[in-house]
Amino acid sequence: MKNEKTQKKKLSINDIKNKKGIEPIIMITAYDALFAKLFDDYADIILVGDSLNMSFNMQESTISADMNTMLYHTKAVCNGAKNTFIMADMPFGSYTNEKQAIKNAMKFFKQTNTDAVKLEVGMHQVNLVKRLCEEGINVMAHIGLKPQFYKFEGGYKIKGRSEIEAKKLIEEALAFEQVGAFGILLEGTMSSVASEITKQVHVPVIGIGSGVNVDGQVLVWSDMLGFFEDFKPKFVKRYLDGADIVRKSVQSYANDVKGKNFPSEEFCY
Repeated sequence: MKNEKTQKKKLSINDIKNKKGIEPIIMITAYDALFAKLFDDYADIILVGDSLNMSFNMQESTISADMNTMLYHTKAVCNGAKNTFIMADMPFGSYTNEKQAIKNAMKFFKQTNTDAVKLEVGMHQVNLVKRLCEEGINVMAHIGLKPQFYKFEGGYKIKGRSEIEAKKLIEEALAFEQVGAFGILLEGTMSSVASEITKQVHVPVIGIGSGVNVDGQVLVWSDMLGFFEDFKPKFVKRYLDGADIVRKSVQSYANDVKGKNFPSEEFCY
């Protein structure tokens, strides 16, 4: 009897929340339909991250990513990953006030098949997140190290090193949970602080560079598969030397063309 592949069930927002403390959540970024389709069988959540501005567009930061760019890539990812919960980053400058935030978040929900949006937020934006949730928009609050703030902070600073900073992060996580955020993304935070936040909130905490004692992990696909080589953060584990494999494959193709070994009779009509 032929073994048929069982189609994966797409997780709902409640499925994601119910994984808290039960089963680790697997999140990975994707920026196009091709890779999204490859990740579809394995990821619980695919994040269309504004990190694409660096790894895909070779910009120095995420800051210059705009709404048109993020909508374009979110549509592509939704086309490729039919069975995965999709979340899109709200780009820098797209949620400076409640009216603008609602308008731009609605664009993701109306123009793409995304299931949620993620915002890099602080305590002053608690009411903004509350308003988005009141409008029926699933929001993940991104706290800790926030790449959109790297110029303001003079670089990428690990968070939670001091008692004051740790207390602030815990208060932020609790506040965003209270107003309806379905999860917390915690980046670049001391492991002990990340562990404490995960214990105190009742929504899933997804970590990146925040240790193992959280509810799930996310990595940028081009980092974990070795395609982005400009720098490698300490927290990234490379599961593939992607760039090297591609170079060698393209070199083989180029050699075949130069030597007139391709196309051989096998590849001709």
